[in-house]
Amino acid sequence: MDLQLLLALVLGIATIIVLVLRTRLDAFVALLIAALVTGLVAGQPVLEIVAAITTGFGNTLASIGIVIGLGVGIGKILEVSGAANALALAFLRVFGHGREPWAMGSVGALVSIPVFCDSGYVIMNPLARSIARVKRAGYVTLALALGCGMTLTHHLVPPTPGPLAVAGILGADLGALILGGLVFTVILLPVVVLYARWIGPQLEPRVEEHVREAVYGTVAAAGVGGSAAAGTGSSGAGTSDAGLRDGLDEEARQPVTADPAVDLGEPPAGAKPHRVGAFVASLPLLIPLALIILNTVTGAIDQNAQGVIGGDEYEPSAWAVPFAFIGNPVVALIIGMVLALYVLLPRWTPRNKAHGWFAEAAASAGLILLITGAGGALGQVLRSSGVGDALAEAIAATPLPAFLVPFLIATLVRIAQGSGTVAMITAASVSAPLVTTLGIDPVVAALACTAGSMVFSYFNDSYFWVVTRFTGLQGTDALRGWSGITTAVWAGSIPLLFVANLILS
Repeated sequence: MDLQLLLALVLGIATIIVLVLRTRLDAFVALLIAALVTGLVAGQPVLEIVAAITTGFGNTLASIGIVIGLGVGIGKILEVSGAANALALAFLRVFGHGREPWAMGSVGALVSIPVFCDSGYVIMNPLARSIARVKRAGYVTLALALGCGMTLTHHLVPPTPGPLAVAGILGADLGALILGGLVFTVILLPVVVLYARWIGPQLEPRVEEHVREAVYGTVAAAGVGGSAAAGTGSSGAGTSDAGLRDGLDEEARQPVTADPAVDLGEPPAGAKPHRVGAFVASLPLLIPLALIILNTVTGAIDQNAQGVIGGDEYEPSAWAVPFAFIGNPVVALIIGMVLALYVLLPRWTPRNKAHGWFAEAAASAGLILLITGAGGALGQVLRSSGVGDALAEAIAATPLPAFLVPFLIATLVRIAQGSGTVAMITAASVSAPLVTTLGIDPVVAALACTAGSMVFSYFNDSYFWVVTRFTGLQGTDALRGWSGITTAVWAGSIPLLFVANLILS
């Protein structure tokens, strides 16, 4: 690989990491500056760099921006209506007594498809505490299974914003990515449960005393899962981060859950209290996913019949056009949003409340949209400057499987700066030129980006603090529990990527 182009790539990635870690600049600005640095070092004319940035930004958001906005809107309605809680309780009934870790892992995986991990965990954690209180044991196992179940779909399954962004940058078929992400989730869920069951009993005696009291009650605090003194023990890294942890303690002691009676307003006289059943609660989530997948399946059948599988010249036949329309992610998620508003919310919910919830959801998605667009800008600079082609040629000359490149990039960026979303978007941006040049299937490349970003969640990841504070773990106990379980699913995804590459490429 040409030394100048290699230097441009290395400095571009280093710029992102250094700016996010050491300055006040956010990942959005860091990605744009990295695009400028990459283009300048590669020797691209300055005006062409700016044109590439704006083109890449616009093209990326054109394909995925609406979908991210609708996806987070549906998630917000699931949260405030009580639908997420209804789905969780239904899963517990299905799995039955003795299989609570499986139920909590599955609950986490389902809820985190439309709801952000952090808020989803806050909503569902009281359920884990209630089960542990009844069983009088096993809270750490349940809490870790819940948290890592959320990690799986948050990283792997659209319409979670990160995978959506990756699909837009790499041009991956969204229905195929949903199917692939769901398959990965189902196969990796046993890894989550087995690790949680193995490490949970070891860490249970070391849960912080105030969390133990909140879960098991004051009377039982000294007798459940070990002595109260053991619950206060910690070691190593926990003490160095005391300031940050102390700031989160009050939240951890008093989790805030959605209360439909407050969120939805008082029902009129004579009206029954609003309750959402599990089947109804699932409709705004399952119907859009089913429509998108149906579009993928019918499109594949139609392409096969025309003999143009994977070709750019494909035009849907007359019979496939309706499926292509309703299965387009934009249309499918509009349907999901309408269902969420008119099926999950009671008729007395004020219009301004619904508008306010959507505004909150849009605000939470705003930064992700900007980061996604900036990632597309970096990818366009890599392509137009020649760095992408040079990287592809260098990889083609090595025995390293090409689809592992986005996986490794996502892994390194995640460890360096903590955000899984930034890690997968950076990996997709750098890898985008390789997809066509090296013949990597876009879905495999997208799965590699998303799977690589799950590795070793620790102190620089905000979700690490949410899970470990609510679970009552600190120091090396937090690393053994949470960092360990996220690394276990990351390692488990590697053989799955090899299999996916064999099937799809």
